[in-house]
Amino acid sequence: QVQLVESGGGLVQPGGSLRLSCAASGSIFSIRTMGWYRQPPGKQRELVAHITTGGSTTYADSVKGRFTISRDNAENTVYLQMNGLKPEDTAVYYCHPLATGLWGQGTQVTVSS
Repeated sequence: QVQLVESGGGLVQPGGSLRLSCAASGSIFSIRTMGWYRQPPGKQRELVAHITTGGSTTYADSVKGRFTISRDNAENTVYLQMNGLKPEDTAVYYCHPLATGLWGQGTQVTVSS
């Protein structure tokens, strides 16, 4: 059974940085585009970024130039480097292999002074 475990969230001041990690068990990681999504308080879950197995990336307009998604296929891990954080980035962040029903438990990111 595939499991996804996100980590790296926390409380950070505006302008700060965090690096999220998502470790995937099982064989699904190597054959799937991986995504980071987030759910702000009181809002719907939204796309943050995708990365294909070959390393091609897609970003939401709101995070372009500030966030970087990457993956380590040998370690079955996908990362989200978040720089220049803003209060509106506050959300629970989830990783998700596309075209599956699999979601991790999420990691809370709070940007506040």
